[in-house]
Amino acid sequence: QVQLAESGGGLVQTGGSLRLSCAASGRTERVYAIGWFRQAPGKEREGVSCISGTDSTTHYLDSAKGRFTISRDNAKHTVYLQMNNLQPEDTAVYYCAAALSESDYCSNYGGEYEYWGQGTRVTVAS
Repeated sequence: QVQLAESGGGLVQTGGSLRLSCAASGRTERVYAIGWFRQAPGKEREGVSCISGTDSTTHYLDSAKGRFTISRDNAKHTVYLQMNNLQPEDTAVYYCAAALSESDYCSNYGGEYEYWGQGTRVTVAS
């Protein structure tokens, strides 16, 4: 099993930046695809970005393309989501999730992920 802990959320002004971190502990010797998801008040959870277990594939929500970048530091067992030019509609609780996978595949569909963190809140003030 792997445990995930998100950090890096906070309050930022429109146009600002945040870097979210997803730190893994436990069975970190195994290879995981990691996804970032968010849920805004009154809305359904949506997939924001993912990175495959091989780090060769990434996907982004259309509204995140060109603004968000996902990356992984394997030595630190941490995946990052750099978020630039934040907008009020990015306000949400952001979660990371892990799926055991050694392939080039990753998905922005939450149902494919087995392990979830507790979330970190991002608020973008207008």
